[in-house]
Order: sequence, then structure tokens, then C-alpha cells
Amino acid sequence: MIDDIQQDASSRMVKTIDALINTFTRIRTGRAHPSLLDQIKVSYYGTDTLLSQIANVSIEDSRTLKVTPWEKPMVQAIEKAIMASNLGLNPTTTGTIIRIPLPPLTEERRRDLVKLVRNEAENGRISIRNIRRDANSEIKESLKEKIISKDEAHAGEEKTQKLTDQFIQKIEKQLEIKEADLLSM
Repeated sequence: MIDDIQQDASSRMVKTIDALINTFTRIRTGRAHPSLLDQIKVSYYGTDTLLSQIANVSIEDSRTLKVTPWEKPMVQAIEKAIMASNLGLNPTTTGTIIRIPLPPLTEERRRDLVKLVRNEAENGRISIRNIRRDANSEIKESLKEKIISKDEAHAGEEKTQKLTDQFIQKIEKQLEIKEADLLSM
């Protein structure tokens, strides 16, 4: 019983870490990376479609992304979607290729991004603690229903706390890596 609760909590915590890492990759560091445009949706014949599904996004150099639409008429729509994305990017078009130069990050912008990253990490910690709370509630419920003994409940809560500590350490490690990445250059 307790092992099932632990497994469920662990899998949910892994998903939280994955979501945090995904969020961190969308926060740009001044270097070109195709994942920067992952969340942009383009009106494709009346349907909002992810940019990656209607064009090839690649790195031209360390500060420039290159978007090559699969259909020539989509160039204007893609350009509009990138400009409307609030990423602060100004695409330039040459024929069917859209180039997106990434402006260098100012010191003030770096500090803002570090604050944003720390906020996202705190949200991740809160999520991990909520998962711990849920697992402990399930353990206490099992104890109330006399499915497990007090000793098993206590051991289960200790295991849950150790699991929580491990995952919070992983968040701290990811935060440290991202902050170093943002402050370098």
C-alpha cells in the first residue's frame, strides 16, 4: 500500500521536474535555440498550429534562428506570429527564409530573467510539497481505515519526506545551472 503511494508521488514529482526543465528551456539565455519558438502558434488555414509543425526551425549561428516554412504562402503568417509572441524578436524575411536575430541580453534583462527562473523554481518546490502533502494524506487515510499500522504510517511519511528532499535538491540543481547560464556571457 505504502509502496503504491510512494510510486505515485515519485512519478508525479518526476513530471514536475520535467515541466520545470521545459519551462527553463523556454527562458532564453541570449543564445539561439529552436525550443525558443516551440510555443508559437501560427494561423494555418484557419487553425492555430504550432510553428514546428509547419516549418523547419534551425540555428544559423549562435545568435540567429532560421525558420524555413514548408509552404511559401505561410511566410507572412509565421512572421506575424513571431512578432506577436511577446518574445521581443524581430524577424527578417528573404524569400522563403525567415531569420530571427536574437538581441544580446542586457544586465538588467539578465537580472529579470534570474528572478523569473527563481520564481519558476519556487513554483516547482511548491508543487513537490503539495505532492508530499497528498501522499501523506493518503497514508493517514490508510491508517484511519486500519489498512496499515502506525509504524508503517510513520515509516511511509519518512520515506515521503526523503523523496521530497531528493526532488527539491534536483530543483535546486536545475536552478543553479540555469542561473549560471543566464549570468554567463
